[in-house]
Amino acid sequence: MDPGGTMIWSDSVNLELNDIQAGVLRGRPTPYAGALLLLHIDDPQSGRVLAGRLAEVVPAAADLLHPETDASISVAFTHEGLRALGVPQASLESFAPEFREGMAARAALLGDVGPEDPATWEAPLGSAEVHVIIVLLAPDVARFEEELAIARDAIGDLAGITFLWRQDVWSPPDGRNALDFRDGISQPDIAGSGIPLSNPLEAPVKPGEFVLGYENETGSITPVPQPEALGRNGSYLVFRKLATDVAAFRRYIRGAAQEEAEAERVAAKIMGRWPSGAPLALAPDADDPALGADDARNNIFLYGDDEAGLKCPVGSHARRTNPRDAPVLGSVRLHRILRRSATYGPRLPPGTLEDDGADRGLLLVAVNAHLARQFEFVQSHWINDGRFIGEPGEVDPLVASHAEHDTFTIPQRPIRKRLRGLPTFVRNRGGHYGFIPSRRALRWLAALDAPASRD
Repeated sequence: MDPGGTMIWSDSVNLELNDIQAGVLRGRPTPYAGALLLLHIDDPQSGRVLAGRLAEVVPAAADLLHPETDASISVAFTHEGLRALGVPQASLESFAPEFREGMAARAALLGDVGPEDPATWEAPLGSAEVHVIIVLLAPDVARFEEELAIARDAIGDLAGITFLWRQDVWSPPDGRNALDFRDGISQPDIAGSGIPLSNPLEAPVKPGEFVLGYENETGSITPVPQPEALGRNGSYLVFRKLATDVAAFRRYIRGAAQEEAEAERVAAKIMGRWPSGAPLALAPDADDPALGADDARNNIFLYGDDEAGLKCPVGSHARRTNPRDAPVLGSVRLHRILRRSATYGPRLPPGTLEDDGADRGLLLVAVNAHLARQFEFVQSHWINDGRFIGEPGEVDPLVASHAEHDTFTIPQRPIRKRLRGLPTFVRNRGGHYGFIPSRRALRWLAALDAPASRD
């Protein structure tokens, strides 16, 4: 512990940062502009050429602290995409079963039922047609256009690659999302990454939780797809297009409060942070914009002094998705994910209470090494099941479906406040699981038609 009372954690992990895609470890810039592209591989040889070209332009994690690399291209392949490249069946079967099945096949587990059933998803999301996922992120539109030009050049003259879908993302300078809250603040600190700690009160998470081939929080190594040249230094990607009904959120908050100031407080209790990004754990009574804007302070807290949730409700969105030191079933550290989510669509003008029909919301992009006990556990247990966090009959007040559970409790004295009749604010419009290969693995994929040249 240093003289100021902050824990000092040793870091002796050696990550192969020159091989890991930068997008795995890189935090999203603020502000940002970018896009997510989906491609189909019609011809295996074209797909292999594409993999080889991408290997030359995807930046390495070793460069992620350099200002000139604050814009990046990341690439992932679905299970069907790896098959389309010609990856041998034995290798395909060595991937995690949930990745092989795909997100659509696991919809019931994830709560994607009723109006969010895969049959209702936006085409081509969830379909076997999607083979390649490319994520572009940059700090401004000009840099984004440069990255987009690089991606287009990689696809270039490849007649065997078909463009399927594009979703642009962006944020204003204050980093606020469609609901006008600053997000993307809290991320796990990763041992061996070289990235300065965002919360020195917590020990860095072992890198095997996010990158395959390293020790994880169980003291073991998550199974690596084979051969090692393909699987090591790779990660699994999750993306979901989450359409957000901003007008419904505003109307509900207005109806749940007696006055405007109380409406902001109710919204903050649902979120777990104030609009500026200031956490309720540090600013329980009013927003503190200076704290929210200060990345050296706005994530340094735990919940151990607030077990009753009087400062930050136990069932709030932020506390459900990252309970920190809360006494929940199992270790919180086994279920952390890296979030690279981004806002899409036009902003609904301030004060507008009626939906204008525009498509807006969040592209959830997450990175983890164990889909079942990381993303899927968070989605099915912490978000969609009140028995694990919050009140037993309640679910995440922001992103869960409220078809059956439509209440949210705000602990306070002398009498708690219970919100009822919560509508569903966020609906999944589709998504995919992807595998993010290392840069070495991209070259391995490019050489599939030349076995003698493979590692």
